[in-house]
Amino acid sequence: MKNGNKQTVRIVVAVVVILGAISYLAVTGVEANKSYYVTIQELQSMGGKAYTRNLRVAGSVAPGSIVRDGSHASFVLVELDRKLTVSYTGEEPPPDTFKDNSQALAIGTYGRDGVFHATGLQAKCASKYAPAQPGQQKTAGTAQSTAMGGQ
Repeated sequence: MKNGNKQTVRIVVAVVVILGAISYLAVTGVEANKSYYVTIQELQSMGGKAYTRNLRVAGSVAPGSIVRDGSHASFVLVELDRKLTVSYTGEEPPPDTFKDNSQALAIGTYGRDGVFHATGLQAKCASKYAPAQPGQQKTAGTAQSTAMGGQ
Protein backbone atom coordinates (compact mmCIF):
# COMPACT_ATOMS: atom_id res chain seq x y z
CA MET A 1 0.00 0.00 0.00
CA LYS A 2 1.14 3.48 -0.72
CA ASN A 3 1.94 5.82 2.16
CA GLY A 4 -0.93 8.15 1.16
CA ASN A 5 -3.50 5.31 1.31
CA LYS A 6 -2.31 4.24 4.78
CA GLN A 7 -2.72 7.79 6.02
CA THR A 8 -6.25 8.01 4.56
CA VAL A 9 -7.25 4.73 6.20
CA ARG A 10 -5.91 5.92 9.57
CA ILE A 11 -7.87 9.16 9.29
CA VAL A 12 -11.08 7.35 8.38
CA VAL A 13 -10.64 4.89 11.28
CA ALA A 14 -9.97 7.77 13.70
CA VAL A 15 -13.07 9.66 12.53
CA VAL A 16 -15.24 6.53 12.87
CA VAL A 17 -13.91 5.90 16.41
CA ILE A 18 -14.49 9.51 17.45
CA LEU A 19 -18.02 9.61 16.00
CA GLY A 20 -18.80 6.28 17.68
CA ALA A 21 -17.60 7.58 21.05
CA ILE A 22 -19.62 10.80 20.71
CA SER A 23 -22.73 8.84 19.73
CA TYR A 24 -22.33 6.48 22.69
CA LEU A 25 -21.92 9.37 25.14
CA ALA A 26 -24.94 11.18 23.70
CA VAL A 27 -27.21 8.13 23.94
CA THR A 28 -26.12 7.19 27.48
CA GLY A 29 -26.40 10.82 28.62
CA VAL A 30 -29.96 11.08 27.34
CA GLU A 31 -30.92 7.78 29.00
CA ALA A 32 -29.42 8.88 32.33
CA ASN A 33 -31.33 12.18 32.32
CA LYS A 34 -34.65 10.79 31.09
CA SER A 35 -37.45 11.09 33.63
CA TYR A 36 -40.88 9.51 33.44
CA TYR A 37 -44.04 11.38 34.44
CA VAL A 38 -46.22 9.26 36.70
CA THR A 39 -49.20 9.87 38.95
CA ILE A 40 -48.93 9.11 42.66
CA GLN A 41 -51.11 6.03 42.16
CA GLU A 42 -48.90 4.78 39.31
CA LEU A 43 -45.77 5.40 41.40
CA GLN A 44 -47.11 3.44 44.35
CA SER A 45 -48.07 0.50 42.11
CA MET A 46 -44.80 0.33 40.12
CA GLY A 47 -43.07 -2.03 42.53
CA GLY A 48 -39.31 -2.38 42.17
CA LYS A 49 -39.20 -0.34 38.94
CA ALA A 50 -39.99 2.80 40.94
CA TYR A 51 -36.62 2.65 42.73
CA THR A 52 -34.48 2.61 39.59
CA ARG A 53 -35.89 5.45 37.50
CA ASN A 54 -35.82 9.22 37.47
CA LEU A 55 -39.44 10.28 37.87
CA ARG A 56 -41.71 13.33 37.81
CA VAL A 57 -44.71 13.28 40.14
CA ALA A 58 -47.37 16.00 40.37
CA GLY A 59 -50.06 16.76 42.89
CA SER A 60 -51.44 19.37 45.27
CA VAL A 61 -49.41 20.35 48.31
CA ALA A 62 -51.29 19.21 51.41
CA PRO A 63 -52.15 22.17 53.68
CA GLY A 64 -49.87 22.41 56.72
CA SER A 65 -47.43 19.78 55.45
CA ILE A 66 -44.59 22.09 54.35
CA VAL A 67 -41.50 22.09 56.58
CA ARG A 68 -38.74 24.38 55.25
CA ASP A 69 -35.07 24.31 56.21
CA GLY A 70 -33.13 26.76 54.03
CA SER A 71 -33.11 25.43 50.49
CA HIS A 72 -34.54 22.10 51.66
CA ALA A 73 -38.21 21.30 52.22
CA SER A 74 -40.37 18.33 53.04
CA PHE A 75 -44.07 18.16 52.27
CA VAL A 76 -46.90 15.88 51.23
CA LEU A 77 -48.33 15.72 47.71
CA VAL A 78 -51.98 14.71 47.37
CA GLU A 79 -53.73 13.34 44.30
CA LEU A 80 -57.33 12.22 44.77
CA ASP A 81 -57.11 9.96 47.85
CA ARG A 82 -53.37 9.15 47.48
CA LYS A 83 -50.59 10.85 49.46
CA LEU A 84 -46.85 10.96 48.85
CA THR A 85 -44.23 12.30 51.24
CA VAL A 86 -41.59 14.35 49.40
CA SER A 87 -38.16 15.42 50.61
CA TYR A 88 -36.72 18.21 48.41
CA THR A 89 -32.96 18.80 48.56
CA GLY A 90 -32.30 20.94 45.50
CA GLU A 91 -29.62 23.55 45.08
CA GLU A 92 -32.16 26.38 44.99
CA PRO A 93 -34.85 27.10 47.58
CA PRO A 94 -38.44 26.17 46.68
CA PRO A 95 -40.11 28.74 44.38
CA ASP A 96 -42.26 31.56 45.80
CA THR A 97 -45.38 29.91 44.39
CA PHE A 98 -44.74 26.81 46.51
CA LYS A 99 -47.47 27.09 49.14
CA ASP A 100 -50.32 25.09 50.67
CA ASN A 101 -52.79 23.84 48.04
CA SER A 102 -50.52 24.84 45.14
CA GLN A 103 -49.88 22.43 42.28
CA ALA A 104 -46.34 21.07 42.48
CA LEU A 105 -44.17 18.88 40.29
CA ALA A 106 -41.40 16.97 42.08
CA ILE A 107 -38.51 15.61 40.02
CA GLY A 108 -36.30 12.91 41.49
CA THR A 109 -36.28 9.31 42.68
CA TYR A 110 -38.50 7.18 44.87
CA GLY A 111 -36.73 5.68 47.86
CA ARG A 112 -37.27 2.32 49.49
CA ASP A 113 -38.23 4.29 52.61
CA GLY A 114 -41.47 5.33 50.85
CA VAL A 115 -40.29 8.94 50.46
CA PHE A 116 -39.88 10.67 47.10
CA HIS A 117 -36.43 12.32 47.09
CA ALA A 118 -36.72 15.36 44.84
CA THR A 119 -33.82 17.31 43.39
CA GLY A 120 -36.09 19.56 41.33
CA LEU A 121 -39.32 21.28 42.28
CA GLN A 122 -41.76 23.33 40.23
CA ALA A 123 -44.90 24.94 41.61
CA LYS A 124 -47.65 27.16 40.35
CA CYS A 125 -50.39 29.07 42.05
CA ALA A 126 -53.56 28.17 40.16
CA SER A 127 -55.40 31.33 41.17
CA LYS A 128 -52.77 33.58 39.57
CA TYR A 129 -53.53 32.24 36.10
CA ALA A 130 -57.25 31.68 36.46
CA PRO A 131 -59.54 33.87 34.35
CA ALA A 132 -61.15 36.78 36.17
CA GLN A 133 -64.60 36.10 37.56
CA PRO A 134 -67.42 38.19 36.05
CA GLY A 135 -67.56 41.59 37.70
CA GLN A 136 -63.91 41.49 38.90
CA GLN A 137 -61.12 43.67 37.58
CA LYS A 138 -58.31 41.88 35.80
CA THR A 139 -54.99 41.86 37.62
CA ALA A 140 -51.66 42.10 35.85
CA GLY A 141 -51.24 38.29 36.07
CA THR A 142 -54.60 37.49 34.51
CA ALA A 143 -54.27 40.18 31.86
CA GLN A 144 -50.88 38.82 30.87
CA SER A 145 -52.22 35.26 30.88
CA THR A 146 -55.10 36.29 28.61
CA ALA A 147 -52.74 38.16 26.30
CA MET A 148 -50.55 35.06 26.02
CA GLY A 149 -53.47 32.82 25.09
CA GLY A 150 -54.12 31.57 28.61
CA GLN A 151 -50.65 30.07 29.06
